[in-house]
Amino acid sequence: MLCTEESFLLLIAAGEFSVGILGNAFIALVTFTDQVKNRKIASIDLILTSLAMSRICLLFIILLDCLILVLYPDVYTTGEQMRIIDFFWTLTNHLSVWFATCLSTFYFFKIANFFHPLFLWMKWRIDRVILKTLLGCLAFSVFISLPVTKNLNDDFRHCVKAKWKRNLTVKCRIKKTTYASTKIYLNLVTLFPFSVSLIAFLLLILSLWRHTRQMQLNASGHRDPSSEAHLGAMKAVISFLLLFIAYHLAFLIATSSYFMPETELAVIFGELIALIYPSGHSFILILGNNKLRQAFIRVFWKVKYILKRRQF
Repeated sequence: MLCTEESFLLLIAAGEFSVGILGNAFIALVTFTDQVKNRKIASIDLILTSLAMSRICLLFIILLDCLILVLYPDVYTTGEQMRIIDFFWTLTNHLSVWFATCLSTFYFFKIANFFHPLFLWMKWRIDRVILKTLLGCLAFSVFISLPVTKNLNDDFRHCVKAKWKRNLTVKCRIKKTTYASTKIYLNLVTLFPFSVSLIAFLLLILSLWRHTRQMQLNASGHRDPSSEAHLGAMKAVISFLLLFIAYHLAFLIATSSYFMPETELAVIFGELIALIYPSGHSFILILGNNKLRQAFIRVFWKVKYILKRRQF
């Protein structure tokens, strides 16, 4: 029997999950349809499609983890099932962060204005290496997630059943702490792509400042397309950075269950915060991308028109 708090938190989780699925599925559908229609794979569409698919998977894993914690808590004490879930969470987490970093880097090279030879060389080659970069991110994410599956058949249930055995209980605590520490360390690797996105954001600010200064020298006060592109890219990157910080704080709360027993509500609350990252950022990307925004407006008016017709 679920308590009121658990039922309420699960309801919120289901709502966030639904919003995230709709937003990311919309991005994936629009970008994929555009690729089929034009018979050409644009780099930005490839990144957005990959990012949306990884976040759809991440949303499913977080919701599944939340449901298991509340409805089937015994699974948390079983080594094999727990590690399988954690493997896919780590994998989809890394994919989502690395693909978002690829998007931030792509915006930087396409929009920023610098004249350093290395920057110009990378700007010229960015479209050619996007597919290889995404595949490299996939391979690295799988590799970095494999340590979670170590000792897959370890069973934590005897930690619950044999609490009266002091030595066994201490051994189990050490095993759980080691496993949780490994999980945290693996996810701390995502701080590297976070740093790359942060550097890209700071360089975009520098590029915008130099561009604005040049426009002032030319006595042009109105905004030009380059300034608008800078601002749009910066909004997308800064939203990712802020949501990423909130997501990692939520991940630390969720992982605290290994160190502090009987904290199911705290873990669920942490996962609710974690769901905001893949759900909220998708709509920020939709509003910041002209093609996605126009498609969203068309769908919105069509849905509104259909609902009006059904009323009469």
